[in-house]
Amino acid sequence: MQTTLMVDLIATDPAIRNGQPCIAGTGLRVTDLVIAHIFHRRTPDELAADYELSLAQVYAALAFYYANKYDLDLVIRTQMDKARVLKEQAGDRSTALLPR
Repeated sequence: MQTTLMVDLIATDPAIRNGQPCIAGTGLRVTDLVIAHIFHRRTPDELAADYELSLAQVYAALAFYYANKYDLDLVIRTQMDKARVLKEQAGDRSTALLPR
């Protein structure tokens, strides 16, 4: 008889990070680790050290990402779009303050 085991290292709570998947017991979002891993090329060992996590927590987050890649990629894209808009707005304000 096969038994499927579930790792309980990823959690969602509407009161924490608007219910986004996080490392259980923290407010660290799965997408934060994924961004650091993919875009900043941090290894799982480096992520564990950077965020004071166990390797099991890091690999659970990466496994969760790859199991839910489509949905989490949408979240990451939205986050990047918002950051781009804020950066552009800050750029507009900073040039408005320059003397003419």
